[in-house]
Amino acid sequence: MGFYGLDVYSLWDSLHAVLGYARHAGPDTVVAAQRAFQCFQPYGEDATRYARAVSFVPDTCRDEVIGMLATLRHAAPQFDGDGRESFFNAEQNAVVVKNAEAYYRTMIDGGPASWNIRDRHMVETLNRLMMHHGPKAKAIVWEHNTHIGDARATDMAAEGMVNVGQLVREAHEDEGVVLVGFGSYGGTVIAGVEWDAPMERMTVPSGREGSWESVFHRASASNHCLLMRSGDEPEIMLEPRPHRAIGVVYRPEHERFGNYVPTILPERYDAFLYFDHTQALHPLHIEPRADGEPPETYPWNV
Repeated sequence: MGFYGLDVYSLWDSLHAVLGYARHAGPDTVVAAQRAFQCFQPYGEDATRYARAVSFVPDTCRDEVIGMLATLRHAAPQFDGDGRESFFNAEQNAVVVKNAEAYYRTMIDGGPASWNIRDRHMVETLNRLMMHHGPKAKAIVWEHNTHIGDARATDMAAEGMVNVGQLVREAHEDEGVVLVGFGSYGGTVIAGVEWDAPMERMTVPSGREGSWESVFHRASASNHCLLMRSGDEPEIMLEPRPHRAIGVVYRPEHERFGNYVPTILPERYDAFLYFDHTQALHPLHIEPRADGEPPETYPWNV
């Protein structure tokens, strides 16, 4: 069993990881990794500074990160057997750097391009993991509804956006892909008011009138598990309705006009777990220890 991250945000951590591994892959890989690292150095590990800089001048780090990945892969035949997992991790970090560079380069312009790069990267990572672990491998992907639920059943498609659920369905639906969504009528949640803001315990207002959350609450103020895509759903289930989206960033005060995605529920998910009332998670914060022993963890109630 393995536990992996799929996202693209770890540009700097991944770059340091490749640098740390490069000495095992020979001098050419060291040179290529150092060249990529030096290209990003002027931006002080600030992705926003890099994105803004390359929006004004065409001098990007694209060639350096592609060169680093190509050079690392050229060294791959040397690392069979015991080194296979270590090389896979190094290669994946190089892939993250390449795709993160493209993500931040397009992020400043807005639109669907950066979103699509990010979700395509996550699917690429998932595919690499499945190949790495062999033909009997299985995976559970835990992400927000906007990534898991098929984008074609929402207004995301009209904006030119794709997501993980759609791409995995298109490529692997006959291999047992199941998309599961979550929703609730009210309760509390852990989120931030913006990126990099402190986490907060937020109250989730009651589901907006006419939304899927409101429909399930009115039907029965209890928890439900709906299995869909059977082909015999009633017509009322095939109508697009607002479906709440809560992510890392959440602003409860925007509930009246925002926070909802028009959704055809049976086409977006194969199954939907509805909880009438949810309770915020209790994050575990790690405390360092002065004696060098592994850190202790404790529940932190916000």
